[in-house]
Amino acid sequence: MAPTKRTIYAAGWTCLLLAFFYAVLDWAGWRGWAFPIVVVGMNSIAMYVMADSPFQGFVRDSLRIHLGPHAFDWAHAISPIVQSAVVLLIMWLVCLWMYRRKIFLRI
Repeated sequence: MAPTKRTIYAAGWTCLLLAFFYAVLDWAGWRGWAFPIVVVGMNSIAMYVMADSPFQGFVRDSLRIHLGPHAFDWAHAISPIVQSAVVLLIMWLVCLWMYRRKIFLRI
């Protein structure tokens, strides 16, 4: 597939997904399942800063210190994925803490 066709193909799928989520969230009103995304969306700047700063390394190092250097070895081949998922969960919990206290970073 040529690069132009791939771009149009990806844009088409993106538009379909946007229309689907718009219909589900705004028209049908099914918002309960989207709460984790709302928490990140309200503090997207904070999540971006945490993901792109030394905070992510700090969380990984803290996990190694408190859980042990081999805490994720049980996962063998998917150990990096499990460790990244735990770091993401901790960053989401920070955003949840901010969301509940109505702390929102804005430009």
